[in-house]
Amino acid sequence: MKKIYSLLLVLTFSFAAFSQNISLEAFKSSELSGELNSTRTLKIYVPDSYQQDSTRVYPLAIVLDAEYLFDIYVANSKLFSAKDKAPEQIVVGIFQNQKNERKTDCAVDLNSMLTETSSKFYKFIKNELIGYIEHNYRISPFRTIVGNTITANFTNYFMVEPTPIFNAYVNINPRYSQDIADLFRGKVPTIDRHTYYYLNNGAFLGEEKSKNIESLYYVLKNFENDNFKYKYDAFDTSTNISSMGQAIPAAMAHIFDMYSSISKEEFDTNIADLNPAEAIEYIEKKYVEIQYLFGANLKIRERDIFAIESIILDKEDGAYLEEFGKMINRLYPESPIGDYYIGQYYETGNNLKKALKYYKNGFAKISSEDPNSDGYYQNVERVLAKQKSLNNGQEIGDDYDEEIIETVQGDETGR
Repeated sequence: MKKIYSLLLVLTFSFAAFSQNISLEAFKSSELSGELNSTRTLKIYVPDSYQQDSTRVYPLAIVLDAEYLFDIYVANSKLFSAKDKAPEQIVVGIFQNQKNERKTDCAVDLNSMLTETSSKFYKFIKNELIGYIEHNYRISPFRTIVGNTITANFTNYFMVEPTPIFNAYVNINPRYSQDIADLFRGKVPTIDRHTYYYLNNGAFLGEEKSKNIESLYYVLKNFENDNFKYKYDAFDTSTNISSMGQAIPAAMAHIFDMYSSISKEEFDTNIADLNPAEAIEYIEKKYVEIQYLFGANLKIRERDIFAIESIILDKEDGAYLEEFGKMINRLYPESPIGDYYIGQYYETGNNLKKALKYYKNGFAKISSEDPNSDGYYQNVERVLAKQKSLNNGQEIGDDYDEEIIETVQGDETGR
């Protein structure tokens, strides 16, 4: 289908909360016609960093009911990225409450199928809006769609299609179609890529709506597909309005859990029982997936390296200390930690010459003003004492022939 993009007007405003990164655009759609409003107002947020790196790409979030949900979502996306709990995102909101468009945009018939008008709105998002955003902005493969009540229900029709275009679905106070559970039963077992799903409930929704949401939750609990990751929240002391402010950060924490540093829960569930080689592979794979999905070129965080430290030290007699240290040296060549682990590897194996070499190399990276300097040097002193003991009190010189260690860069690196 030929895609026609007609940009009527671009108005850029300065918002105190979000600097000058939000624009309002009037978008003329060729898919929307008839009783539907064919000119839609879009609200677009672009992170500060977008102009700083022309190669970086960003996850995309499409927010329905943008008049109510857009600012809440953007505020949380900024907070989560600032705290390193989620990547920065490009957020596109669609206004649907100017002429009560949401009712025709997201209508379903008695068989829980999209109507003629909602099918057009579906095609507008899939065939026009996504392509327009990808053409004009640097977008990563990861896409999220967010809705509230009937717009939340509408998001599910993207998930149950043969090839979904979204990776994550946020259903705030969803007003589900009558037969939505049947659509899920036919789709969820076949999902073959990581898909994140969020729904919330609450007594404020009324008994009937609350029971419908709870019924779908029990359906979700019965699925055994590791690619489908859902989260269900019950906000029993909330209101319709306050629940929006609760649901969005809860959904974001769920969706971007993989992006975050390794939590205790992640360690206990996925890492604790691994052997050293598997633990190293797990952490490396985690960051490859982060880069692919979210466009965030992160090197492995130091705290994640230390999260698997106990496995490396305690299992298989420290056989992977050298590999662990080399990984750290690749990531953080300025840090003495990698050399420390390699030195420990050789010291454990009684190769004292190599152990001393690496300990000295690590010590050379530490500033004389660092309070840890004296503590680190104790490694050097300990190995020198062992050498002296093994050689009847004679100190061994340090001018043995060894291969040059890549992490040493002459006298420029140290003291």
